[in-house]
Amino acid sequence: MKKVELNNIDLEIIQGNIVQQPDCEAIVNAANAGLRTGGGVAGAIHTIGDPELANETKKLTPILPGQAVITSAPNLPNKYIIHCLGPVYGKDNPSDKILRDCYENALWLADDHKIRSIAFPALSTGAFGYPVREAAQVAFETIDDVSDKLRAVKLVRFVLWDSEDYDIHEEVLSQMSG
Repeated sequence: MKKVELNNIDLEIIQGNIVQQPDCEAIVNAANAGLRTGGGVAGAIHTIGDPELANETKKLTPILPGQAVITSAPNLPNKYIIHCLGPVYGKDNPSDKILRDCYENALWLADDHKIRSIAFPALSTGAFGYPVREAAQVAFETIDDVSDKLRAVKLVRFVLWDSEDYDIHEEVLSQMSG
């Protein structure tokens, strides 16, 4: 685990499973526009949360790239799921702005709901093809930019499935934090 402080929040990166973060009030789903089950993060979350989660997300669809919506977290140890639709790299442009919007919108939703701790996957880096290093840079810069404006959020955790993604995020964060 790597941990740094940005303004008034702690930023952590760990290797693990997004659905196994019982100490975080909210987890973030790398969602599709229909907020349905899929592969990767969405598949893992919906495998545990459905059918209740599918029923809850139906009324919130479709969402557009960059948008975020919030639901409860049925059958999960968390209170909330924030669903973000990241950009498909090379298709949804400008990809960096859309990805930044995902992180900002998720953090503002968390803050509005007085969520103190939130766990993110590496949004858009799986099936959506966003290069991991560039995605990490966008994510950490966005969090740094908004961290001093957040009132409720005190912990932002990145949960990375494999060691290669963890290593890249750790390197980007180290470079950023000096």
